[in-house]
Amino acid sequence: MDVADVSGVPPWFSEHLHEDGIESLYPPQAEAVEAGVADGESLVASVPTASGKTLIAQLAMLAAVDRGGKALYIVPLRALASEKREEFSAFESYGVSVGVATGNYEDTGEWLAGKDVIVATSEKVDSLVRNGAPWVDDLDCVVSDEVHLVDDPNRGPTLEVTLAKLRRINPNLQIVALSATVGNADELAAWLEADLVDSSWRPIELRKGVHYGQALHFGDGSRDELRVESSEKPTEAIVRDTLAEGGSTLVFVNSRRNAEGAAKRLANTTAEGLEADERDRLGALAEEIRGVSDTETSEDLAACVERGAAFHHAGCSGEHRSLIEDAFRDRLIKVVAATPTLAAGVNTPSRRVVVRDWRRYSGDVGGMKPLSVLEVHQMMGRAGRPGRDPYGEALLLAKSHDELDELLDRYVWADPEPVESKLAREPSMRTHLLATIASGFADSRAALLEFLDRTLYATQYRRGDGTDNLEAVVDSTLEYLDHNGFLDRGGTIEATNLGHTVSRLYLDPMSAAEIVDGIEGADDPTALGLYHLVSRTPDMYELYLRSGDTEEYTMAVYERESEFLGAVPSEFEEERFEDWLAALKTARMLEEWASETDEDEIAERYGVGPGDIRGKVDTAEWLLGAAESLAEELGLDSVGAIREARKRVEHGVGEELIDLAGVRGVGRKRARRLYDAGIETRAELRNAEKAVVLGALDGREKTAENVLEAAGHRDPTMEGVTPDASATPEATAGETTDGEDQSSLGDF
Repeated sequence: MDVADVSGVPPWFSEHLHEDGIESLYPPQAEAVEAGVADGESLVASVPTASGKTLIAQLAMLAAVDRGGKALYIVPLRALASEKREEFSAFESYGVSVGVATGNYEDTGEWLAGKDVIVATSEKVDSLVRNGAPWVDDLDCVVSDEVHLVDDPNRGPTLEVTLAKLRRINPNLQIVALSATVGNADELAAWLEADLVDSSWRPIELRKGVHYGQALHFGDGSRDELRVESSEKPTEAIVRDTLAEGGSTLVFVNSRRNAEGAAKRLANTTAEGLEADERDRLGALAEEIRGVSDTETSEDLAACVERGAAFHHAGCSGEHRSLIEDAFRDRLIKVVAATPTLAAGVNTPSRRVVVRDWRRYSGDVGGMKPLSVLEVHQMMGRAGRPGRDPYGEALLLAKSHDELDELLDRYVWADPEPVESKLAREPSMRTHLLATIASGFADSRAALLEFLDRTLYATQYRRGDGTDNLEAVVDSTLEYLDHNGFLDRGGTIEATNLGHTVSRLYLDPMSAAEIVDGIEGADDPTALGLYHLVSRTPDMYELYLRSGDTEEYTMAVYERESEFLGAVPSEFEEERFEDWLAALKTARMLEEWASETDEDEIAERYGVGPGDIRGKVDTAEWLLGAAESLAEELGLDSVGAIREARKRVEHGVGEELIDLAGVRGVGRKRARRLYDAGIETRAELRNAEKAVVLGALDGREKTAENVLEAAGHRDPTMEGVTPDASATPEATAGETTDGEDQSSLGDF
């Protein structure tokens, strides 16, 4: 089907596609058009990666906009939101306005009302519904990307409930759900009352197989020789062979340590095949990576990148990951060793994908557990880019003939598992039941059950005859919410003022109960006490206790016992006490960050990467902001102390630097330099001698101008200004500096 023959979309869209070299639709796209995707009909598209799912979404969204409507594109990850925002920005030259919304769960997003297409994470959309964003009522088309993630026990229930709420708000809403191939796409379509396009078609061939011995054994029974030299491991041999054909390789491993170790080894292979101009460009990229963060993770990553390899995991900062993804897409970086998070939709295609580790540690089983077929197929789907690769190959590695047979059976020949709703889990229920009541979707037990009948869980399990456990979970959850003061169960079920606040703040009610219990009666809590309080909530992922940590943090518990908000559990309550220690370790890291300890010291001491520090800091800032709101709601005297602890962790500074660090472009290191030079407040910065500011900022004229402009200085220009030598970092008492320009948290 020619793109010009698609009715319903604006006329300029076919011209736009022609300019990008797209003349005709892929078969799954043509099926979607025939099913009415451009005419407002709901659709589930279950098709492989790289088979054109995004274009199906664009057909639906742009047709809706052309009819005068508004479209929403839901993604599972912030990184994907940025990627899609950039992709859709091409439509702005044709008059289609695009907005993106992630984070800040208290924001109602009113500014998005004027946008034609909105890109947001499922959590953000959920929070917008909770906070009554008025434009949600005006949606005509909602696209849910990676909808198979409703199977995820942590994030799946949010997506499931959000889609149910959007359909309740807008009964005629068009839903377009995009998915990798799953085992029960028909159930997803039945849930969403949508037509189904279920296809295995790909624009280029994807060959799936297993490397064993000296050959690649493919699922169709064919074999290709791929010899492993005596000094090599199989992954190195595959990367070498791929490089010889001008391709790139994506290697999936099961842990951060393995990702870093694999990248370091594979850099020896990639370094041999680099051309002179590639070495120069990689050298420049490595310097950019070093400039992001002064941690060991950053240095190790840069050292790999200089040689054409990289690692990618959650311990890397967001900027690290973005730089690596861009360079890998450009085929400048030849191999990336990654944990499975990279398989979740981010556009990183390669010639070959190697699933090196098909087992990973699971706390549920207390040992190594095989990955699901769906996860492995998601990884494999990264192989092959249309227009760049003649084919894609996805390979597992076997060490024996028995393992070869097992991997062929388990992954190569197997169909993905069906996705299953995880909504009936109590952690999900307490959050979403409170939000459903607080946002007016239900005011009785019967109304709650009626609403839940619109979920995937109901499609799969609910029969109304008592054989499912949904009613029991609802009853126990309502009891919990009532007991903690979040609900009033009189004639109808209503959220209390506290319950409304908890829902609006996007808190797990159990986190809110923990925080409220901790701050009530604590008039002047310390920063550590507050950091520990939020670190022991379900919304904070605590740091792991390593070997030797138990003794160190047990001693710290007794040394600082008076600062804790809540009774310290007995050492004989082993599980609770260990959780308390893990929260203390997390709190100590936050305390050190807020005391201006260098990032590299924190990373080394706690065994974390810059991405981990950023994640903990962001989460602590959010939870402390929620604690501040709860304290205000309850009329407590601790509001000021909570606000100070939040601002300290936000900026990573001591109390005296909060005002300065809040100036745009200043941040923790520059704030300390300015303070040591005698400029202690925003007001003093606004009226400061320019020579002193320039000296404190190491003679960086542009930086000094930007900082003074942000502070409201009457004349921020630095033309003709000589730095005051007495204000330079080397001259100020008690200040040490490495000369690096890392001004803010965002510079990780």
